[in-house]
Order: sequence, then structure tokens, then C-alpha cells
Amino acid sequence: MSEIKVASRYAKSLIDLAVENNALEASYNDMVLFEKVVDETPELEAILKNPIVPLDKKTGILNGIFADKVSKLTISFFKIVVNKGRSAILFATAKQFVQQYNLIKGIVTADVTTASALSPAAKEQIIAIVKRELNANQVIVNEKINEKLIGGFILKVGDKQFDASIASGLSKLRKEFAQ
Repeated sequence: MSEIKVASRYAKSLIDLAVENNALEASYNDMVLFEKVVDETPELEAILKNPIVPLDKKTGILNGIFADKVSKLTISFFKIVVNKGRSAILFATAKQFVQQYNLIKGIVTADVTTASALSPAAKEQIIAIVKRELNANQVIVNEKINEKLIGGFILKVGDKQFDASIASGLSKLRKEFAQ
């Protein structure tokens, strides 16, 4: 079974447990924190994925880093996953948890690439369009700047992409003239 499938099942279990304990928001914040810490400390992910490191050491490391920062439910979850020999998928599980949480809450992430920074009005307009088109409750906009676009934007939500950049238009025009 692929790592993502296993991580998705563990994430679903944690979501169910968190809902049962009225701790969904706390668990979400814990998983976001865990993701951030692992992103910033690749050594932690290497330790969790290393089969040579004893399980009790992995548990001790996670306790040392997160015991006073996350809920008891999350620490217990970490211990269970590590003791089952699945510490390698903890990072993927955190990512899956965030994705599943966003799906439950109707939160959509939109990646917008522009030639220059978005104005607040343009950002609001994009949020309104994505909310309307995808029936989302909330839209998180991740902005990226790529000066090669010249102007316009590229909007990516999930597996859908809308390219309204000038560079793309020029490229299409070049292809038409080449024919």
C-alpha cells in the first residue's frame, strides 16, 4: 500500500478521534505545527524515517519537541504511530490531516502566480471567484511572483489551472505564426 494511502487512513483516524473528543481545531493546529517544524528541520524527518533509530528514541524526541506545544491527544497519536513502526509516515499523515480538515471545512487553497504582487482588490476578486465557482467557505491564497509572466496571472486550484498570463498568450501567438 502506498505511503499516501496509509497516511490518509491514519489522518482519517485522527480526525475521527479528534471529532469524538471535541478537539478537531486543536488537532488541526497541532498538525500544522508539526508540518511546520518538520519542514524547518529536515533532520527530524530523517530520524523518523530511519529504521535504525529505536522506537523509544523516536518517541522521546517527539515528546521533547512537542510535549508542551501540542495536545495530549496528538502526543498519544504520535506514540501509537511510532510504536506501530510507522513513524516514517508521520509527516505525510500531518499533510493528509490538513487536506482532509480543509475538505471538511470547505477550505480551498488557490495558488496565484503573477508578474507583480497582487493588489488587495485583485486578491479579494480572486477569492470571490474561487468561492463562487467551487462553493468554498474559505479560500487561502498562496501568492507567487514570476516576472517572466510579463502580466496577467496563473490560478491553480487543486488539479485545475487557469492561465491568463501575457507570456502564455504570446507563446500561443508564436505557435500560430509558426504554422
